Amino acid sequence: METRTLLFSLVLIASLSAVKAQPKPPRLIVRGDDMGYSHAGNEALVKCYKDGIEKSIEVLVPSPWFPEAVEMLKQIPTADVGIHLTLTSEWDNVKWRPLSDCPSLRDADGYFFPMVRPNKDYPKRSVVENDWKLADIEKEFRAQIELAMRKIPRISHISGHMGCTSLNDEVKAVVTKLASEYHLRNPGEAELARAGYIGAHTTSAEKLQSFMSMLESLEAGKTYMFVDHPGLDTPEVRAIHHIGYENVAADRQAVTDVWTNPVVKELIKKKGIQLIGYSDLGK
Repeated sequence: METRTLLFSLVLIASLSAVKAQPKPPRLIVRGDDMGYSHAGNEALVKCYKDGIEKSIEVLVPSPWFPEAVEMLKQIPTADVGIHLTLTSEWDNVKWRPLSDCPSLRDADGYFFPMVRPNKDYPKRSVVENDWKLADIEKEFRAQIELAMRKIPRISHISGHMGCTSLNDEVKAVVTKLASEYHLRNPGEAELARAGYIGAHTTSAEKLQSFMSMLESLEAGKTYMFVDHPGLDTPEVRAIHHIGYENVAADRQAVTDVWTNPVVKELIKKKGIQLIGYSDLGK
């Protein structure tokens, strides 16, 4: 009897050890950027959360459609929302201005510069090519954070538009300080692997195949972030572009199509991939 009990105990311990040894499934943050850049963009971002796999939405606070974004986010109260800190207004036909008095960050017309770093198509019209001041950047980031938190109290984190939060080490330090001060997660410090399309991704069909390939490549036990920009192919978005990125409407409609595709959802389920938001990190 004692021998049988001992054997049973050993088998049980072995089984429990095997369970513990099994790696955790991959976790994936599917992040939709630029809420506020257009009405159709707002619609697409909400759709990708309601009907698709998107888990985090990044809001451009100074953007023209920010007030609508505030109202539309009320439709999806469980969505993880971040402040997409920005120092640029890149589109040719629609512009936005800083929220604060920061003269070193404005162009001759009072708008943000179109680019963060030098671009041959926009000579001398990037932040780094002008005499930007660190104090102005901190003032503007603080203004964006405070307005976002006032209008969208559930904000969980901050992120950077077009790489503006990693302009240099001083700017990185300011962002880290503000995140701590306002009790917001700074994803730049999180243990995240960056996931991207694997293969060509110009057309809608290519995007779907390359996104599926990315999902297949995710490794157990790791946490990944995938970033793109949902939109809709409407006359409004067809009028939004800048030199070097003219197919905005078709490109962003394809993102929406992929993120709401039943085949993508089925593969995520089959692979056991856990879709999470930034607020789930550390859990």
